[in-house]
Amino acid sequence: MWQDMNKPKMAAEKSASRVLMLLSQLERLNEEPKVSDNDAIRQITGKILHLIQTQEKTRKEVGSKSSGGMEIILSSLENTQDLQTTLNILAILNELLTVGGGRRTGVFVSKGGTAILLQLLVSSSKDPPANEELMLHIHSLLVKVGPKDRKFGVKARLNGALNVTLNLVKHNLQNYKLLLPCLQVLRVYSSNLVNAVSLGKSGALEIMFEIIGPFSKKSTTLPKVALDTLASLLKSGMNARRAVDRGYLPTLLAIYHDWHRNDTRHRHVVIRKSILGCIKNLTNIKLGRKAFIDANGMRILYNTSTECLPVRTLDPLVNTSSLIMRKCFPKNRLPLPTIKSVFHHPLQHIPAGGPVAQLYNQPPGVDDVVDESDENEATEVDTENDTEYDEDETGHKSQNDDIETDINKLRPIQMGTRPFDELRAYEYFCREFSENFEDDDFESPRSVIPPSSVNSERHRPIIIPTTPSPLGPQNRRPLREDLLTPKSNESPLELDSISISKRPEGTSDPDLVSSLGRLALDAGVNGGSADGSQDEGGEQSVLEVPDTAALLPLHDPDLYLEIVKSTCSVPAYTEVAYPDYFGHVALHLREPILERVYGVQRTKIFQDIERLIHPSDILDKVVYDLDNQSCPVIDNGESLKFNSKFESGNLRKAIQVRKFEYDLILNSDINSNHYHQWFYFEVGNMRPGVRYRFNIINCEKSNSQFNYGMQVLMYSVQDAINGSPHWVRTGSDICYYKNNFSRSSIAAGGQKGKSYFTLTFTVTFQHKDDVCYFAYHYPYTYSMLKMHLEKLSALRTAQIYYRQDDLCETLGGNSCPLLTITAMPGSSSNDHISQFRSRPVVFLSSRVHPGETNSSWVMKGTLEYLMSCSPQAQSLRESYVFKIIPMLNPDGVINGNHRCSLSGEDLNRQWQNPNAELHPTIYHAKSLLQYLRATGRTPLVFCDYHGHSRKKNVFMYGCSIKETVWQTNVNTSTSTCELHEDLGYRTLPKLLSQMAPAFSLSSCSFVVERSKEATARVVVWREIGVQRSYTMESTLCGCDQGKYKGLQIGTSELEEMGAQFCLALLRLRRFTSPLELHNHNSHLLDMENDLIDTRSIPNITSPTTYVLEEDEPAFLEEVDYSAESNDENDPDLEPELQDNHALPDPSSDSEFSRQDSLN
Repeated sequence: MWQDMNKPKMAAEKSASRVLMLLSQLERLNEEPKVSDNDAIRQITGKILHLIQTQEKTRKEVGSKSSGGMEIILSSLENTQDLQTTLNILAILNELLTVGGGRRTGVFVSKGGTAILLQLLVSSSKDPPANEELMLHIHSLLVKVGPKDRKFGVKARLNGALNVTLNLVKHNLQNYKLLLPCLQVLRVYSSNLVNAVSLGKSGALEIMFEIIGPFSKKSTTLPKVALDTLASLLKSGMNARRAVDRGYLPTLLAIYHDWHRNDTRHRHVVIRKSILGCIKNLTNIKLGRKAFIDANGMRILYNTSTECLPVRTLDPLVNTSSLIMRKCFPKNRLPLPTIKSVFHHPLQHIPAGGPVAQLYNQPPGVDDVVDESDENEATEVDTENDTEYDEDETGHKSQNDDIETDINKLRPIQMGTRPFDELRAYEYFCREFSENFEDDDFESPRSVIPPSSVNSERHRPIIIPTTPSPLGPQNRRPLREDLLTPKSNESPLELDSISISKRPEGTSDPDLVSSLGRLALDAGVNGGSADGSQDEGGEQSVLEVPDTAALLPLHDPDLYLEIVKSTCSVPAYTEVAYPDYFGHVALHLREPILERVYGVQRTKIFQDIERLIHPSDILDKVVYDLDNQSCPVIDNGESLKFNSKFESGNLRKAIQVRKFEYDLILNSDINSNHYHQWFYFEVGNMRPGVRYRFNIINCEKSNSQFNYGMQVLMYSVQDAINGSPHWVRTGSDICYYKNNFSRSSIAAGGQKGKSYFTLTFTVTFQHKDDVCYFAYHYPYTYSMLKMHLEKLSALRTAQIYYRQDDLCETLGGNSCPLLTITAMPGSSSNDHISQFRSRPVVFLSSRVHPGETNSSWVMKGTLEYLMSCSPQAQSLRESYVFKIIPMLNPDGVINGNHRCSLSGEDLNRQWQNPNAELHPTIYHAKSLLQYLRATGRTPLVFCDYHGHSRKKNVFMYGCSIKETVWQTNVNTSTSTCELHEDLGYRTLPKLLSQMAPAFSLSSCSFVVERSKEATARVVVWREIGVQRSYTMESTLCGCDQGKYKGLQIGTSELEEMGAQFCLALLRLRRFTSPLELHNHNSHLLDMENDLIDTRSIPNITSPTTYVLEEDEPAFLEEVDYSAESNDENDPDLEPELQDNHALPDPSSDSEFSRQDSLN
C-alpha cells in the first residue's frame, strides 16, 4: 500500500531527471550544430513536449532559472531550420507560458525571447505562403509575451513585424483560427503610439471596419478583439482624424445603436462597451466632437443610456456614455459680461507684475472660451525614442517635486532682516512687558480696548421695509428688488419708524415672516409703494427677535447693528443678514455625514445634458443679477427671490432654468477673476413641500467634501422666530462635478482649458414665504468678531490682563484687532513683575482666508476659554502672554471673498516680502514678530488657524528639516544623521491627539514644500526662529475617527477644538520648562518613534499639498469628474472614487478598472 502511494512521486522524479537529461543532450547539439542532427533535435524536442504536457513538475523544472531550460530551448529555436523542430519548440513555449506563466514569461523576456520570436515571424513570412500552423503558434506566443515586455512595441517595429501581422489579417479575414491571435497581437502593437500611427497609415483602420459590423448572434470574440484593437489605434490623434474624415464616427454610432436595440437580454455588454470605447477615443479630438454632435450622437447616447438606467449591470455603458456626452457638450463661457469681480477697489500702488496689473491689462474678450484641447497634442512622428512604459516611473518621480530639497532654504535665517530702529514702533503693542503696575488696583477688573467707534445709543430701531397693501398684511410684497440708493423723488424711512420687541420663544406671527424683505441699516433702502412713490402713511412693522441672550452670552443684536454701520465694504452694504442679527445657537442634535445615494451624480449630469437636447424646456430667466442692479428684475411671483447684498454675502447671479431649478453664479474675489467657493445668500418666496434644485456652476476646486457627505448650511428665519435660531445641515442629492463651463487659457493665467465645477443640491422648504439663508460653512463676519470682542472685554476679571489694540488699518479702511491676554501679576512687587515679564509668548492668528469661517469659530473657542474663570484658564494665563490676531483679512471677510484681500492676492503667500501698502495686516504682523524676536521674546508657539475643504478631522502642518529631507529621497551633502533637530515640534500635535476628539495625528505633516515657502507657518519657522510654527487645519465636513466619527462638524465642536488647543498649551508648558524637559526625556523618545514612522508615509495627494491620501469609502457608482480626454494627466487630481467590484468585469477593460480621475 505504501509503495502504491509513492508511485506517482517516484514517477514524477523520474520524469524530472529525464527532462534534465534531454535538455543536456539538446544543449550539446546546440553547441555543435550539424545537419545530420536535425532528426535528433526533432526527437528530443518532441519528447520534452510530451513530458511537459503530461507532468506539471517537468514544466516547473524546465521553466526554472536554475535549470537553464529556457536558454537552451530559445537557443534551439534561434538555430534550427527544421519546421517540425520549430513547431515543437513553439509548442513547448506555449505550454510553459500558459499555466502559471506570469513568472516564466518574465524569464522568457529577460532571456531575449521576444526578439527571437519576432525575427522568426519576419523570416518565416519571406517565403510565401507562410505556414499557417507556424504563424498561429508565433502569434499565440506574442499575445502572451507582448504585455509583459516593456519594450515590445519598439522591438516589433524595429524587426519589421507590424506589417507582417497586418498582412496576415488582410489575407485571412475568413480564417477565424488564425485571424483571432493576429488581431490580438495587433492590439498589443498599437498600444504604442508610434506603432498605432504606422499601422493606421498601412490601412489598419479600414481592415477593422471590415471585421466589425451590426448585431450578430455568431461568436462575439472576434468583433470584441477587433473593436479593442480599433480603440487602441484611435488613441492616436492622427488615426482619429483619419477615421473622422472617412465618416467612421456615424458608422460606429449606428453600430452601437443596432447592438443596443437587438441585445435585449444584455448578453453582449462587452461588445457595446467596446464600441463606446472607440467613440470615446474619437471624441478626444475637436474634429471628433464636432462630428459626434453633427451625427446626433448626443441624442443617440442619451436615449440609449436612459433605457439602460434601470439595469444595474449596464452601469459601465451608462458611465462611458455620460463621459462622452459631457466631453462633447459644447464648452461655454459663464453667462456673465466678464468673469472679473463685479466690484473693484482702486489700489494706490499696483505692482507691474502683480495679479491685479495682469488682470486689468488683459485684452477685451479674454473671457471667451475656445476649444483648446487639440492645440497641445504631441506631434506624432515615427521615432525610435519610445517612452510608452515610462509613465509610471515619471509619475512616481513627480510626486515629490514640490517638497523643498535645498537644505539651505530649510535652515533658519540667523540674522534679522530689519534694523531694530524700524521695529521700535512695535513696542507699543508689547507695553505689558514694560509696565510696573504700581498704580493698578489688583482687585478690580482692568482691560484696555481702543476707543469704540460704536455709537453709545445702541438700542436704535431697525428698518424692515414693507409695502402697505389694501389687501392686508398677508399680501405685503418684500422689496428685495428695491435699489440700494433711493430715487431722488423718494424719502427714506426713518429709523424710528420700526420698533423692536422680543417675543417669547416658540411663538411667531406668520404674517410677519411673509412681510420680511431685508434688514436695512440706514436710509439707503426705501419703503416705497408699488408705483415707486413714498407712502406717507407707511406702516410700522415689529420685528420679533428670539430672546437668545441666555444661550448666547456674547451676542447682542442691537450692538451688532451698530457695529455693522461702522464696517466699511466695497459695495457699501446697507443690509444685514438675519442669521448674523439673530445669532446662531449650536444644535445639540447630531448631524451625521450624508450617505451618498447611488446614481445621484449620473442623474444630475443627465439632467444637464437634457438642456442641450431639449433647449425649449429651459426657461433661462435671470432672477438676480449684481451686474445689472439698475434694472429691477420683473417677476410674476412664481420665482424664488435671491439676495446677497450684506456683509460676507456672495451671490452674483441667479438664473431660473426650470420651474424649480436655479443656476447660481458666485462673484470672484475683488480685484481678481477667480477664487469661487464661498457662498452666502438669501432665498425667499418659496413654496413648502417642493423640491428645489440649486446648481452653483462656477466652483473652482477640483474636488470637494460635498462628494464625501458634507451638506450645505441653511438658516430659516421662520424657525428662528419660532425659537430655533440654528444653522442646520441640509440638502439631498448633493454632488460636485466638472461642468461644461470654462474660461480661456489667458483668463486662467496660462492654464489650459480651465473648467468650472458644479455643486448641486436639492432642498425642500418647510414654511411658506419663509426667508432662508444658505452658506458654504457657518458664517462668521467681521462685525460679529467686533461684537464678540466687545462682549469678551466685559468678562475681564481682576486676574485677567486684557488689551485690545488696532494693529493697523486695512485697504478697505477697517481696523485689524490685536489682542493681548495674560494673567495680571500678583502684585507690583519685583518678583511678581519679573515673573510676569518672563512668560513666554504664544502668537495666534486666524482667518487669513475669508472662506475658511471654521477657523474663526475655533478662534472664538480659544478666546472664550482664555477669558474664562476656570482654574485651568487662570493657570494658562499665568503661563503665557498671548498675542492674538483673530482676523488677518477683515476686508476679504467683509466683502464675501473666498481667498484674497482687496489687493487681489492670497495674503498667506505674502509673508516673505509683505508690502506695507498692499498687505498691511501681514506686514505689521510679521514686524511684530520680528520685534519680539529682536527683544528676546521669540514666541514659543505660533499657530495660524485655517480650514480645509478636502479632508476630514482637525490636523496640523508643521516644519521639520529631517522629515522634509527624508521625503525627498535625494542625496544631499549633509546626511540626515548630521541634521540636529529638536523633536519638540511634534509635542503639541501629539498632545492634541490625546486630548481633542476631532484631532487626527495621522493626518499631520511636517514637510516643507516649495509652494508653501511664503506662508506664515514656514516664514515664522525659518525667519523668526519659532520651532513650533504650525498651521492648524479644521475640516469643513466632519470626522472619520474618534468620538465624532461619522458626524458633520458644528460650531460647538469647532469651539471645543479652540478650547482643547488651550489645554494642550497648558500641558505643553510642562515639557518646555528647562527643569521639566530634563525629567520628560521618555516623552520625547515617543516623539522620536513617531518621527521615524513617518518615513514610510504612503501616498502624497498632490505635489502642491503634502497631506496623507484621503481614505474615503468607495462609492458603488463611478464618480467621474472628468470632461476632458487628458484629465488623467492633471497634476492636481485627487484619488479616484469607485468601487470596482460593482462592475461586472473590472479587469476586462482598463477604462473601468483604472477609473477616470477626479477633478
